[in-house]
Amino acid sequence: MRMRNMGTTLLLTGALIAAATGCAKNDTPSDTAAKPRTIKAVAGCGKGSWTDPSDLAPDRKPARCASGAPAPVKLAKTRKLTIATGTLAAEYVAPLEMAVKKGEFEKEGLDVTLKVLPTPDALPLLAKGDIDAQWAAPEAAVMNGILGGFDIKWVAANFSPGPGSKSGLWVRLKDGQSASYVAMAGRKMGTMIGKGSVISYPMDTALKKHGGGLDKIQFQQLGSADVLTALQNGGVDSAWLLDPVWRKVDGDKRFAFLGGQPQGEPLGGLLFGPKLLKEDPDAGVAFLRAYIRTVNTYFAGDYKKDPAFVAELATLLKTDKAVLESTPSLRMDWEIRSGTTDRLQKAYEAAGVSKGDPLPESRTVDRKLYEEAVGHTS
Repeated sequence: MRMRNMGTTLLLTGALIAAATGCAKNDTPSDTAAKPRTIKAVAGCGKGSWTDPSDLAPDRKPARCASGAPAPVKLAKTRKLTIATGTLAAEYVAPLEMAVKKGEFEKEGLDVTLKVLPTPDALPLLAKGDIDAQWAAPEAAVMNGILGGFDIKWVAANFSPGPGSKSGLWVRLKDGQSASYVAMAGRKMGTMIGKGSVISYPMDTALKKHGGGLDKIQFQQLGSADVLTALQNGGVDSAWLLDPVWRKVDGDKRFAFLGGQPQGEPLGGLLFGPKLLKEDPDAGVAFLRAYIRTVNTYFAGDYKKDPAFVAELATLLKTDKAVLESTPSLRMDWEIRSGTTDRLQKAYEAAGVSKGDPLPESRTVDRKLYEEAVGHTS
């Protein structure tokens, strides 16, 4: 989730829509074009491998199969897939990197390359089929691209915060204020996250609980190294602090945590384009099967309780082991909740970065491929 100001976001999304007519193979929803697929029961993936999409409870247990499940089903012919990601250093990308390292994609007959590309650069390539998938989020640019004709859907989720996480909105308290209520209207927020990011949704929710909203505060764009400093020095009144930066103010009575990403509701994950949605869904299911198996085998619970695994993870992400240990384990979760893209689009509208009427979930989300991977039938 990269920083960009409102004007830049609108230019980028506008360019995507302008390019859509030439890039997208067609604008027919993939639900209509796809042939019905046979779903078989999958060993090791029972009742707990699927949860009701409408369940938004913060303590919802994410879907899980047994370790090592679903088992590989190797494709007859190897497919080469390129997956775009904004970074290879963030913890939420670890399941993909671990799947490559442990040979989980190879077991499916997939030759996977992870390529670092920001969302605006990757989207037209995904729509044209020049890349096969994107590890990102249904940001405003994605919604505007789909509206403009891109045949792209969110097909699997990534994570939600674990219990104890305080990644999110922090505020400097004035005399007499407490975390129970801080008047946010008119305050200045420092952030490296743009209004077109999925974080707009939880940010708007947290602000509205305190008399604010995306349309009632001032934003100040800051680099990642400057957000915390500005909050501590009084340059801004509030800031959206990510892992592990929030640990620097946690416990300091001058500051209060007002809210973050909803627990139990992932806001990002895998986006598929026409190649894996329509042309080669077998490869799409194989990719998701390897991803899900990696989660079940290595990230099923509190994976940071294992010092050896944390050390392996730190090496994989090229980060310090102590940094990883300073924050709770992410709750890795491949399932997409009902209504998430509706709530995201409302936030984009409030932020002034959306185009046209909101898209229905049928145009933005496809759960069928991961359901097939775990053997779930509706």
